Amino acid sequence: MSEAIKQAAESLFQQELQILREQDIGPKPAGWQLSGQAVRDFVIGNPQLGISQKFYGDDALVERAIVTLMGHQALLLVGEPGTAKSLLSELLSAAISGDSQKIVQGTAGTTEEHIKYSWNYALLLSHGPSDDALIPSTIYRAMHSGTLARFEEVTRCPQEIQDALISLLSEKQIMLPELNRVTAAKPGFNLIATANLHDRGVNEMSSALKRRFNFETVYPIRDVELEKRLIRQQVAEKLSRQSLELAMDNDVLEVLVTAFNELRGEKQAAVKALDAVLSTAEAVNIAYACCLQNHYMGSRPCSSQVAEQMQGSILKDKQDDRKKLAHYLDVVVRDRAKKDGRWKGFFEAGRKLWLGG
Repeated sequence: MSEAIKQAAESLFQQELQILREQDIGPKPAGWQLSGQAVRDFVIGNPQLGISQKFYGDDALVERAIVTLMGHQALLLVGEPGTAKSLLSELLSAAISGDSQKIVQGTAGTTEEHIKYSWNYALLLSHGPSDDALIPSTIYRAMHSGTLARFEEVTRCPQEIQDALISLLSEKQIMLPELNRVTAAKPGFNLIATANLHDRGVNEMSSALKRRFNFETVYPIRDVELEKRLIRQQVAEKLSRQSLELAMDNDVLEVLVTAFNELRGEKQAAVKALDAVLSTAEAVNIAYACCLQNHYMGSRPCSSQVAEQMQGSILKDKQDDRKKLAHYLDVVVRDRAKKDGRWKGFFEAGRKLWLGG
């Protein structure tokens, strides 16, 4: 319990990275700690070397992302919320640079100082511009050390902050007029940014900035069996961090994954897709909450827990989705619950939550 809630990938998978460094005989791009093939193995796994799979999705996408980072183009990962864009960004940074923690979190309050530099004003006033008074940004430090920087939710930044990235990515340098010098990026520097498709309209990227990125779309997992396996694995990892030896109930997992797939509007023609995010990450959170409820509250694993957890994690204040869930319950789940006992608890809990008793 003394460990951090979330460890950086380079710490969590330190042993695997060491194995890859020792076994790596491939050509390494300038500034990289591993070859492109070893980076690929780290992300999607290599059973022969004992390297676990960490990103579940399109292997070709991972390869394209790696090749992009070898060149001069920055990488932009776009997709629905919860599709592991940030995870892929972290894994690539850990494998390539051995450091995934040079991060800028894009918000409406992000300023130019967050991507360039600022000053210690006490030292600036007393001694004037100097290296001691300079406070480098995350991207500045990545350029200086020749490592990758990560920019989360780039489209949430104001337009002027996005525009400041254009020259930085084009010239690969930062001007410091106060010190009359230029800090140029060392080999190995590049930028991985992420953006949610739901938020694309927050601050639309200019065409000039788009040209500085190669776009890769990260899609949700469509394979039901793969999604079950991933949820089980992720929940087990979360529980192990709390030293809890619990197992995800098979029936509860079956109901959870089936409901998520149907409520995405892909499996049942009669079901209206929810507006809420129904990502694998959200399913993991619900499954994890069910396990915690069973352990700490003395509950028995039951599909009713899925409906109860969906109420808080999926619905929130979305009244239209509440109506769609009620429709799904009435049209699909009602008859299913009569024939399949695994769905009875889900229907009974959902009837109280969405059908009014």
